[in-house]
Amino acid sequence: MDIKQAKQQIKNAMVAYFSKDEFGGYRLPTERQRPVFLLGAPGIGKTAIMEQIAQELGVGLVSYSMTHHTRQSALGLPFIAKKTYGNAEYDVSEYTMSEIIAAVYDAMEATGRREGILFLDEINCVSETLTPAMLQFLQYKTFGRHRVPDGWIVVTAGNPPEYNRVARDFDIATWDRLKRIEVEPDFPAWRDFAVETGVHPAVLTYLDIERDHFYRVETTVDGPSFVTARGWDDLSAMMKLYEEQGLVVDELLIGQYVQNAEIAKRFSVYYDLFTKYRADYQVDRLLEGKADPAVVERARAAGFDERVSLMGLVSDALGGRLREAVLEERAVEFAHETLVRMRDEIAAAPAGGAGAAAGGVGVDAAADVATDAASGVLPDAAPDATDGVLPFLRQEASTLQARLDAERKAGLLSDEGYVAYERTLALADRALRLEAPGRTVEFDDVKALFAEMADDLDARIEHASAALDNAFRFVEEAFGSGQEMLLLVTDLSASRYGMAFINDHGCERYFAHNDALLFHERGTDLAERINRLDLSAEE
Repeated sequence: MDIKQAKQQIKNAMVAYFSKDEFGGYRLPTERQRPVFLLGAPGIGKTAIMEQIAQELGVGLVSYSMTHHTRQSALGLPFIAKKTYGNAEYDVSEYTMSEIIAAVYDAMEATGRREGILFLDEINCVSETLTPAMLQFLQYKTFGRHRVPDGWIVVTAGNPPEYNRVARDFDIATWDRLKRIEVEPDFPAWRDFAVETGVHPAVLTYLDIERDHFYRVETTVDGPSFVTARGWDDLSAMMKLYEEQGLVVDELLIGQYVQNAEIAKRFSVYYDLFTKYRADYQVDRLLEGKADPAVVERARAAGFDERVSLMGLVSDALGGRLREAVLEERAVEFAHETLVRMRDEIAAAPAGGAGAAAGGVGVDAAADVATDAASGVLPDAAPDATDGVLPFLRQEASTLQARLDAERKAGLLSDEGYVAYERTLALADRALRLEAPGRTVEFDDVKALFAEMADDLDARIEHASAALDNAFRFVEEAFGSGQEMLLLVTDLSASRYGMAFINDHGCERYFAHNDALLFHERGTDLAERINRLDLSAEE
């Protein structure tokens, strides 16, 4: 199966393992909660999907690579303890808590999440001294005398032996204790992830054309030659930073991530052509509805490979604007919920007191809160409680900062969570800075700052809606309802943020073209046509 299917299989297993009975106990006993074993080639996203699953389920995550662990670090160190049996006292061997188990308890303390995933990578590379202990662990979730806390699910991963010289095949006794999931590299599955996360459009469009360059592992006379999904993803991130800093993206840089000389060279040639298209088409002007008629004519007359590159540029720029709008909207909802809770605490607190400690909140606000937040409405504080605003703001800011730091350290901080925390902290900071001699900060001041935040959101949403409409208008003028329109609609449909924006704010052109396009038939034809392109020819 592909990595997208594997993610869903693991997520389904987690949901089942977390199921509880009417008394709050887990319905499946710990010893019957088989650990998942994710077996697949290196660099296909095994670790990445575990982070996504933890964020989507709202649970903790502790990741460990088992390659460096010895019996002592996994089981704990021995020490001598005194015990009495009958009427006699004896020296007996005990063990300290395993480093791995202790990390789970540390994560629970830091994040407050009592359920989570313990992810053990490279489990088929453990030292032989650990093999018997691992067999017990897979069955009973214990290392030595210490057990994984209830509510924590074990997921493991490893590479097949042909990719890792120290990896070993498991025997039947081990396999019989695991849920085995084998994963193969798959470009369409990775492409959905790439669109959603904003992988560099040059990488995306190049692989649209050269799909067999997505994943390749070979042994040559000069040693191993390979390119992986991880390599493309990491190269994309570095390319974006290089471009922001005005540094040159050349074949030398590309070859550090794409460790196949032929593919690195071909992508380098394509990237140079891609940057030319980016300069010529001025996509930002296009999304503002200011595309020069000559640009439309050039697009209409362009070869198909140039059109693929252009649509990659349009989808990337548009996707970025829609993503920013959605993240800001979630942040406003988060800030609204935070301030409503703070208002209630101010009203309930004794005069001059800061009340109870600020509680945790989720990024997803309730429906009524989201409605109020979108309109910029924030209910009034109790009239006699405004003198206590500053202590509450400081307390809330401290709590949010601690949660932000803990979730970032634990690898649980999603993009939505990060923006929501930072925007709310910035709002609190602006309110705190209003304090001055003879100046009392009241709840009305906080409301005014929040109203500015909501107004900024309205402007951003309007700007993103216009960009969405302008993108469709440009494609209609240049290409009609051809293959290029299919590329735009497909990328929007694959984007979580694109669909979130369209579902919340609408787009008549998207729905009209989505209904008109026959995805299966036309998508197959498009894929075949893309695969016939030859990038080796220079223009």
